[in-house]
Amino acid sequence: MGKQKHPSLTRRTFLQGATAGAALVAGTGAGTASPASELASLPDAASNGKLALLGGKPVRTTPFSSWPIMAEPEEKHLLEVLHSKRWNRMEGSRVAQFEKLWAEQLGVRDCLATSSGTSALACSMNALDVGPGDEVIVPPYTFVATINAVLMQHALPVFVDTDRETMQIDARKVEAAITPRTRAILPVHLGGSVADMDTLLEISRRRRIPLLEDACQSHLAEWRGRKVGTLGDLGCFSLQASKNLNSGEGGVIVSQNTSLLDICRSFHNQGRGQADTSFAYVRNGDNRRMTEFQGAILLAQLSRLEEQARRREENAAHLTTLLRQIPGITPARMYEGCTRNAYHLYMLRYDPAPFKGLSRARFLQALRAEGIPCGGGYSPLYREPFLENTLQSRAYRYVYTAKQLGDYRARIQCPENDRLCAEAVWFTQTMFLGTRADMEQIAGAVEKIQRQAGDLLQA
Repeated sequence: MGKQKHPSLTRRTFLQGATAGAALVAGTGAGTASPASELASLPDAASNGKLALLGGKPVRTTPFSSWPIMAEPEEKHLLEVLHSKRWNRMEGSRVAQFEKLWAEQLGVRDCLATSSGTSALACSMNALDVGPGDEVIVPPYTFVATINAVLMQHALPVFVDTDRETMQIDARKVEAAITPRTRAILPVHLGGSVADMDTLLEISRRRRIPLLEDACQSHLAEWRGRKVGTLGDLGCFSLQASKNLNSGEGGVIVSQNTSLLDICRSFHNQGRGQADTSFAYVRNGDNRRMTEFQGAILLAQLSRLEEQARRREENAAHLTTLLRQIPGITPARMYEGCTRNAYHLYMLRYDPAPFKGLSRARFLQALRAEGIPCGGGYSPLYREPFLENTLQSRAYRYVYTAKQLGDYRARIQCPENDRLCAEAVWFTQTMFLGTRADMEQIAGAVEKIQRQAGDLLQA
């Protein structure tokens, strides 16, 4: 899909674009004013004044929503666990209660809570029998935990290039990366959006290769009306502090395959048998159990998840309507099958040309100065030194020949991903828990920077 050309942006066309998008975001509960009137009500210093980096007044001077959001229910559940003295999940009930509620929310029979999202991936890798000599298809644009889960099994993470428009793994390139050693396909539903599951599931079924969904950033996201994490053989979520559902640390594994989930349950409990707490073991394992304190927090956090998800969606839709009016700003496209985006991240690509050549680094600096937190996203994981250090380790040199490792290095080049890593701009999920006016300030700050990019270059 080619890059769209945008008309020259003026304050009038910006307001007209906002008004045209109002129908997409009706009913946010943030008041009845139209987007145009909300933009027009911004202070003159914010909309027309000098850039904050050049000594002007920032567009925004108040912080966005803090995180985590907590209230009396968290305190109540935590104190109940504290005074019960049943802090371990094998003695308590809070983790089991959370598992039941999360399974119901996703429409699966059962699920397993773990100590972290990384632990969920590690348990799943063991359930799929991924080990030395195997290969796992992975995206290069993801958090390092996705890759570490593969490396911990002494398998090779085979990077498949990114679809820059969606920032997801390019499912069209997966087939060519499969070899007789391919043990699993591990797509990531990055940022709350969803990878091309139609293509990936078809490849998985036809080639009889298990598919493990990394849904660590995509709580309640959907593909054609079905919750992500439930589509493949196994699905993993993270409950780490930044996540939309948060217990500081934590993770969840879901599956429609009870046999696979039983293996995960055994592995996460030191290899014990089903519901066994004795000194009898049926396989190798580890301790990846969630504590009752985490379960207690999650019971409270879960009660707010749906309402927060709706607010993020509504605000993100409004922001997308506004940003599409600004040349050089391209919000990440969702695949047609993505019927719900969880918006853990709001991701876009920045083109410096319509900003008079202003570098992304300088753009991000200017945006932060205007009171809009932002980041540049991930670096190319397959180029990180840790990967080469792992390939040079004694264990990997024992398992793989020099020729195998040399061929592997040549296979994992991802030029589209490299381009994306130089273009991406991120906003975090907490910025979307406020009002429509917050979105208008974000867009207003971007438009302000574009209008004065020449002044910034000369400063």
